[in-house]
Amino acid sequence: MKYVKNGLALLGLIAIAGVLIQAVSQAPANTTAHQVSTPPSDSLNVVHDYNIYALPLPEKIDFAGEPVPIQNPDIRERLDHELLVNVYWQSNMLLILKRAHKYFPIIEPILKKYGVPEDFKYLAVAESALQQVVSPAGATGFWQFMDSTGRSFGLEINDNIDERYNIEKATVAACKYLKKSYERFGSWTLAAAAYNAGNYGISHQQERQDVTNYYDLLLGTQTSRYVFRIIAFKEIMSHPHKYGFNFDEDDLYDLIPTRTVVVDTSVTDFARFAKHFGINYKILKIHNPWLREAQLENTEGYRYEIKIPKKGYYTYEP
Repeated sequence: MKYVKNGLALLGLIAIAGVLIQAVSQAPANTTAHQVSTPPSDSLNVVHDYNIYALPLPEKIDFAGEPVPIQNPDIRERLDHELLVNVYWQSNMLLILKRAHKYFPIIEPILKKYGVPEDFKYLAVAESALQQVVSPAGATGFWQFMDSTGRSFGLEINDNIDERYNIEKATVAACKYLKKSYERFGSWTLAAAAYNAGNYGISHQQERQDVTNYYDLLLGTQTSRYVFRIIAFKEIMSHPHKYGFNFDEDDLYDLIPTRTVVVDTSVTDFARFAKHFGINYKILKIHNPWLREAQLENTEGYRYEIKIPKKGYYTYEP
């Protein structure tokens, strides 16, 4: 039996060798039996055509009229970081540009009315990307107010109403906060930093480090990046085509015209309320996100201004 097994094994090896020899003999002359085929030339062109470029930094730039010391190597690196992060996160940046066309016309006149530089509209971009978002810590809305801070600057926040979601009123509150910070520091750049770190936080670090200028302060990672993120948004959004963002006017989001309905009583059913004005519940909430429930308890008779979109902009099944 030993010799039979050895003989069968030998025959098996000879058969395998024959198959391998045949495979090699049938392979193309310019390849080997184990070589992986190259990808089509079209896919190579796609790879070769996709290039990432370093971005030229502006020679001069300012925030709210206060110059950024771009000649300082530390400052150059920090600004370069934020420009690269936001330019090459193309989908997010393009969405911000689209939203800005819709919301900046609301924010800009309020900033002007309260004497806050227009550059602070980019602070709202840095805070929320112009969306009604809620942070893990509970900061809410375009301007990311915490509950207590929002209340201290005049916003109504309860189960039925949360004016942190009201763009106009939240922008007014942000203006009040920023002006208070400016009065304290005498610098809009420091006022912007204080929006992130708090007035006490900035004052404490100024005293601890014995410096007064934002660009001389060593701050935590978040606040250290914060103002540079705002400046980067200003640069990109002021010169979008320079940074490769191409769009037409029709590509941008538009603000839907509305009329105002004043309510000074309770509302038991906002779905029925909306139908009375020719819209549905969803559309009512889109234009009035500060209404947090399906009803409004208003026993005090407060006056609330509810926006109703003008006819012809929405269609829905009644």
